[in-house]
Amino acid sequence: MIKVIGVQYNNSDKIFYYKFNDISFDDKKYVIVESDNGERFAEIVTSIIEVDEKMLKNEVKNVIRIANKKDMQKNETNLADEKNALEDAIRLVNELNLDMNILNATFSFDRRQLAFNFMSSERIDFRELAKRLASIYKTRIELRQIGVRDKAKCIGGYGVCGNTLCCSSFLEEINSVSINMAKNQNLSLNPQKINGVCGRLMCCLSYENDCYSDYKKHLPKIGSKIEYNGDLCKVIEHDTLSLKYKIETPDLKVIELEVNKE
Repeated sequence: MIKVIGVQYNNSDKIFYYKFNDISFDDKKYVIVESDNGERFAEIVTSIIEVDEKMLKNEVKNVIRIANKKDMQKNETNLADEKNALEDAIRLVNELNLDMNILNATFSFDRRQLAFNFMSSERIDFRELAKRLASIYKTRIELRQIGVRDKAKCIGGYGVCGNTLCCSSFLEEINSVSINMAKNQNLSLNPQKINGVCGRLMCCLSYENDCYSDYKKHLPKIGSKIEYNGDLCKVIEHDTLSLKYKIETPDLKVIELEVNKE
């Protein structure tokens, strides 16, 4: 078992978990943590949790230290410089006549990297842009081209359910979602009903899909014929999660039947 805490980065709803050794948090609220791209400033948003390290899919990185007053000031400077960097990047994109939309700019806490997310309908040669940004900010520049799903994850927002977007709050990765998942759950195929704010199929369509697929194995297929009270009847409707289905008799009566999953 290891001890972890959940933290959030600046302007992010997603919670990331970090382990710690011999660090007392008391009433402290901010920490400096490890990341693949250098140090990050983060806010503690959970209590201490004990988890079995063998159950974790990914490596859990470490809390480096409790943030001190100097760290807090440095974070404020980074946030202000990120806004300036975004403005500079947008200005340079226009000067270089590049077909790209810069979404945000993010410094690693130690300022070893300045990363930009952007969208474009085509592949972009951004070498000159990266060169000019590096000359201004004297650090390694990373430009990441992302799609509309990643844009929603990056910017955040609220879904039709009223909750924070799954992609920006808890999903570790965005899995493939297909129209067949909506069909499998007998949902309306109206794009306004099944598309998320990103314009793509909602991620939550995948959450219950396996359950529907499992339950449907116990139900006769719609359109198939079954024998009932000596008559050959047609299956016309499913109530999948209740394991119920309706049949139509030769004299056009509709009868609801239930499957015993056991």
